[in-house]
Amino acid sequence: MARYTGPQTKIARRFGEPLFGPDKYLERRNYPPGLHGKMKKRKKLSVYGVQLNEKQKAKFIYGVLEKQFRNAFKKAARKEGITGELLLQILESRLDNVVFRMGIAPTRRASRQLVGHKHILINGEVCNIPSYEVKLGDIVSVRERSKSLEIITDTITRGIAGKYSWIEWDNSLMSGKMLNRPSREEIPENINEQLIVELYSK
Repeated sequence: MARYTGPQTKIARRFGEPLFGPDKYLERRNYPPGLHGKMKKRKKLSVYGVQLNEKQKAKFIYGVLEKQFRNAFKKAARKEGITGELLLQILESRLDNVVFRMGIAPTRRASRQLVGHKHILINGEVCNIPSYEVKLGDIVSVRERSKSLEIITDTITRGIAGKYSWIEWDNSLMSGKMLNRPSREEIPENINEQLIVELYSK
């Protein structure tokens, strides 16, 4: 199961924003990593560079590698509608992301681990594939024997669940359902999807 396992703060500093949530190290060092990170004058990016940066940022946010991301884009391009928005909807429908959005796990990395370790059920069946595309009406729940896990109980207690209108969550059953695909306004990530579409359209 290929995935990026390197330092997250370094990536956040590269893009100049907290891609993986609040980061006290990013606040202290709000300049790019590396020997020349503090340089005031930095080389201006070309149009291609800006587009590539946006794609890389989206990949890191959702924790996918190039092949998965390209496949998601191809799938979005085949559908009718706004390709950029459809791409984000596909990424939002990944099981690891839905588990994160439901408030079962504090981060996407943690949700990916919960899925991989068979703590999550889809319609009552164990699913350990983080990239599984959750369909409308699918019931995503915590396995009975995993409901007492500290990481899950702590995150649910924090009250993240119920934050998104496109997801229905039942605290007592520790299960939720995707009601509809999120509109662009309901996706809080700071991504300019049009730049990604322009990059792949070259």
